[in-house]
Amino acid sequence: MKGIVFTEFLEMVEAKFGLEMVDTIIEHSDLPSEGIYTSVGTYEFNEMVSLITNLSEEAKLPAGDLIYTFGLYLFTSLGKAHPEVIQNYKSPLALLYSIEDHIHVHVKKLYPDAELPMFKILEKTDNSISMIYTSSRGLYRLAHGLMEKTFEHFNGKADITYDLLKEDGTEVKFDIVQHG
Repeated sequence: MKGIVFTEFLEMVEAKFGLEMVDTIIEHSDLPSEGIYTSVGTYEFNEMVSLITNLSEEAKLPAGDLIYTFGLYLFTSLGKAHPEVIQNYKSPLALLYSIEDHIHVHVKKLYPDAELPMFKILEKTDNSISMIYTSSRGLYRLAHGLMEKTFEHFNGKADITYDLLKEDGTEVKFDIVQHG
């Protein structure tokens, strides 16, 4: 997993829970990196699992909710770091429709060894989109947070629902209906 995800996650933890919480979850996690991350480095996914698990225990919040919150946070951070990606789009649905064919292509140029989820578009209309999220990591709640923040960025609103096609969250169907 790319280091930028780790650095942004720890920044979110600090912003929402304080620096002491960052230190606590790093100390309680089994981290071959010892919690020292660079944005361009690559680290084991299990380190993120350990950090999230420990944050969940310390903050007494469900891990899925924390992952979703991180998705909301990550959109803003990535948008600031790479505004050119978002500026290409006029609407949230256009951006979501282009995840696989444009955004992930751009990400791969920046981070060639990034392991990205796949998004297969099932159906698209002027105000809705259905897609399948597939990832061995099962971070669909992160994707959900990113999607929610996409609409907020464009001053739009949407109903975003999801159905787990596989119980472990590695394959999830998202249905998004824009309104307002």
